[in-house]
Formats: sequence, structure tokens, C-alpha cells
Amino acid sequence: MDISLDKIDKTEALIKVSVKESDYQPRVSLKIKDYSKKANIKGFRPGKVPEGLVKKMYGKGIFLEELNSIVSESLNTYLRESEYQFLGEPMPKEDFETLDFDTQKDYIFEYRVGFAEDFDLTIDGKMKIDKHAIKVDNQVLKETIDNLRRQFGETTTPSESADKDILYGDIKSEDGSIDNEVSIDLDEVESELVKKFIDLKENDEVTFDPKKLYKDSHKLHHQIKMSHDDFEALETKATFKVKGITRQEPAAMDQELFNKTFGDGTVTDAASYMDKVKESVGNSFKTEEEQYFDYQLKEHLIEKTKISLPDSFLKSWLIKTNDKITEEILQAEYESYAKELKWSLIRNKLVKAQSFKVENEEVVEDAKNLIRQQFGNAGLIGQMDDKLDMFAQNYLQAENGDNYMKVHNQVLNKKVFDYLKANITINEKSISIDEFRNL
Repeated sequence: MDISLDKIDKTEALIKVSVKESDYQPRVSLKIKDYSKKANIKGFRPGKVPEGLVKKMYGKGIFLEELNSIVSESLNTYLRESEYQFLGEPMPKEDFETLDFDTQKDYIFEYRVGFAEDFDLTIDGKMKIDKHAIKVDNQVLKETIDNLRRQFGETTTPSESADKDILYGDIKSEDGSIDNEVSIDLDEVESELVKKFIDLKENDEVTFDPKKLYKDSHKLHHQIKMSHDDFEALETKATFKVKGITRQEPAAMDQELFNKTFGDGTVTDAASYMDKVKESVGNSFKTEEEQYFDYQLKEHLIEKTKISLPDSFLKSWLIKTNDKITEEILQAEYESYAKELKWSLIRNKLVKAQSFKVENEEVVEDAKNLIRQQFGNAGLIGQMDDKLDMFAQNYLQAENGDNYMKVHNQVLNKKVFDYLKANITINEKSISIDEFRNL
């Protein structure tokens, strides 16, 4: 057997697998002999079926099976051991069935393949990227404390509505398409409409355009269980009739609030409370800051690293191997696919160059951290800590091992990003929360 690669251009090639009769015939003969021992054919005792009869009845099927097997094994070994970094999967130049298996003895199978050329990747201090840190200014601090006071405050039922109340009632449209009971949180209503809902009492009514009620245009059509398209097609006014009002009265800035927020006795005065809130908000922002910086790093490397992809081959392969991908979908989404593929090549090059490895203990510990976070958010971590090992193992073994690979890749990605951050120049920039949201 002989395998050769002929380059078509810098990212595509044709692999030729030449198979002679001597390559496959011993395996075919052995399989026929094995069939004759196991075949259950009427008129013959088990294990006594003549090989000639087996060959006549099953010979071509056995031959095709073994020929396909030997070609696939040889091709996969070649791809695995080759110096090229192949992308996608080999595509047969011709259908298997077009070959003449009745008269031919020797065969040549041809496969189109795509690969990425080797590329330069320099990670050093000359690479400069801005990292944005969110300022916890007085506005953010005030909004956070106001939210905490409302969260731990007392729920009341006032007779007249005010800003930030929640109103319960019936909403009906003029054309009859809407007739539901809903709750309207005035914090989520478009600012120019909020005044319509203030100073309302039970049984009062207010009329408005339903498509302009909320800041999030999707919210109302979910509440009334109407499809997005039907909701967008509405050309009607709606009337809301008040049935009830609830208000979250803010908690006083006292020891009870301090204890509910941070635990008994952690802070004992308003100044310390504000400092602790500021510290907590800063820590919560750090996750967002790091996630965005990782995104910036990834985008920068994809843009600056010159990687040639076999675009024509990959597009053909994607269409051929996924019946859900149409030409229109491919045209719309290929650029995103290509970017992710380039990032995968960059990441793999760094992993190989730095000999990054992920030990099982690291995967287990990362899984335990995920579970700690979930339990912590639910306030259960203290009750569950002694069972973390069991929970982590159960999680990693679920989904046929997919969870294990997911966490494994998370750990590997962290090693890659940690390496990048340690070897480039990072320019720290302090910005407001609004500026960060608009990046």
C-alpha cells in the first residue's frame, strides 16, 4: 500500500491511497474462513459451511467491507502522523460505488484535504492591550446600596402607586388579541411611560401602546404568551386596570441591614458598611473585567496572527457533512466559524509550545469550584462541603464524559490566558460602569 500527498495550493491537497490485491486479500480470505465457521446456513452443520459457498454468497460484501476498513485505517494513521495540521475531514474525490469492483484488483482512492499552514506567533511585551477596570464611583455605590435596602426591606401594599412599585392587574387590547392578568414592574417600564402609572389607585385604568411599554421589548409578549411575530404585527392600544399595588420599602441603614448583607457582626457602622459594599462590588466586577479582557486578547490574536485557512474546502465540507447548513446559513456564519477555528489553532500552538498539561486533580478541583459557586449562591455551601468530592465525580462522569472534557478545556484555557497575561504589556484603564457596558 502506498499513500502520497499532492499539494493543490498552500492550504489544500489531494491524498492518494493506492491499494493492491496483496494488501487486502489476506484479510478477505481470513474473514471468509471465519464466516464459514460461524455461518448458520440451512443444510449445513454449524462450522461446516464450505468456504466456496460463503465466498459466493457473501464474498463481495466481505471484500468491500475489508477494503473500506484497510483504506480508512491507513488514511487515519497517515493523517495522525503527518506534519500537516489537517482541518475538517478528508472528502472522497469520487464516490466509493463508482469504482469497478468486479474486474479491478488494484485501486487508487483520492481524497481532498484542507490544512493550515504553519504560522508565526510571537508573545512578548511588544504586544500591548488595554485592560478596563470598572470604577466603583458614588453613583454605582448608591445604586447598589439602594438595591440592597429594597432587597432586605419590607413589602407593603399602598393605596396609590409611586415610582418603582409593582402593579398587578388586567391588560386588554382594543382588538381583543390581548386579555391577560400581568404584573408591571415600574423599574422596567420605558421612562417616558412611567408617569402614566404613578398616582394610580385600585380599579384605575391607563391606556398605552403595548409595544412601547417595557425597556426590553420582548418582555410583554412573553408575559402574555404571544409569539414575537404576532406581537410585532400589533396595531392596537392596550388598557391596564389596576387590581393591586406592592412596594418594597427600603430597609433602614442599621445593624439589621448590615447583618443581613454580610453576616452577624461583620460590619457595625454605616461607614464600614459602605466600604464593604464597595469592596464587594469591585470584586463582582472583576469577573466581568477578566471575561472581557480574555475576549480582547482572543480577538487581538486572531486579527494580528496571519493564518491561511482552506476556505473553499471547509465550506464544501461543512455543506456536505451537515444537512442543516444551507448556502445562506454558511454565508452568514462562516466568518464566525473561521475565527473560532483560527483561535483553536493559536491556542493549540501555545499549548504545544509551552507543554501545557492538565492533570486529573486540576479537573476535579475546578469542578468542585463550580459546585461551590452554585451552593454558595444558594446559601448551602456550609451544609454540602463534606460531599463536594462525590458531587464533583458525579458531575464529571455525567453526559458520557462530556462534562469532564468541558472542565478539562476550561482549565487548559485558563493556563493559556494566564500565560498570555504574564507575557504581554497590559495598560490598565479605569472607566465607569456605563462606559464599560458600551465597549
